[in-house]
Amino acid sequence: MVGGTIVTPARRRFPFKALAWVAVSPFAVWAAARVGGLESGSLTTQLMTATPYAAAGSLVPLLLALASRNRAVAAVAVITTAALGFSVLPRALGTADATAGRPLRVLTLNMFFGEADAASVIELVRRFDPDVLSTQELTHDGVERLDSAGLKDLMPYRVLEDEDGPGGSGLYAKFPLTQLPGLIPPTGNNTPAATLALPGGKPVQVVAVHPYPPLGPQVQDWHAALRALPAASGEAVRVLAGDFNASLDHAAMREVLGRGYKDAADEVGQGLVPTWPANKRIPPIITIDHVLADSRVGVREVSVHTVPGTDHRAVFAVLTVP
Repeated sequence: MVGGTIVTPARRRFPFKALAWVAVSPFAVWAAARVGGLESGSLTTQLMTATPYAAAGSLVPLLLALASRNRAVAAVAVITTAALGFSVLPRALGTADATAGRPLRVLTLNMFFGEADAASVIELVRRFDPDVLSTQELTHDGVERLDSAGLKDLMPYRVLEDEDGPGGSGLYAKFPLTQLPGLIPPTGNNTPAATLALPGGKPVQVVAVHPYPPLGPQVQDWHAALRALPAASGEAVRVLAGDFNASLDHAAMREVLGRGYKDAADEVGQGLVPTWPANKRIPPIITIDHVLADSRVGVREVSVHTVPGTDHRAVFAVLTVP
């Protein structure tokens, strides 16, 4: 058109900044909750076990934030990824130093209502020759099956609090065990504790740990059970082994460690190896089975093993007791 004005429509710029804030914000909240130990209630407590995946996922919004060329969102993204990374990565690196001392070999397994394949459990015992075996969800039938498969001969000493259902637990050992009644107040599932007459020095105290899972109102019982676990003792070396229904990303679990313990798997770079759910269509995705040792104890190795018949993997640790 003669005399007219040609108007070029303005190009719409891709909203990198807005998308970056939307992407970064949930990860930033997650990082703040993890670092500050702010999880509360059942849902957030369960979600916290997925922190290693959140740490990996935070790289995506970080790249988006950098592409936005906005300093504010980029700074938040960098801090978020760093906070999550520093919370998670040490578990894959390990910090254990070689420590001289008496070897203490610990095996722990949640038996899944006593249904773990007894022959496979015995195979692990023969293969790794543990000094003590901590079992959770140990039923009366489970005890009979383990003994029939040969455990009675391999580990003749035991302190058992088995029962029908998931509440039973038990300790088996190669060396004499002396029950420690009253060490832990009743807080849900049975938590047997005993003194193990480990050769070559003073006895060692061992506790089979299995708090309720933090599902619904049981989250309060879960907190109470973890708070009830005894602090490390200056008089006797103490080891806590079992299904904690907690990962190292839970503030309640870190509080237990703060009472004088170290996580054996964390010490040797195996802290991100998942232990649950096993033998399912979904592969194991979270790490809730642990061997916690007195901070004076060294850690030589840790390995995780799938056992047919149970939804938990077994954890084996070789410790050195000063």
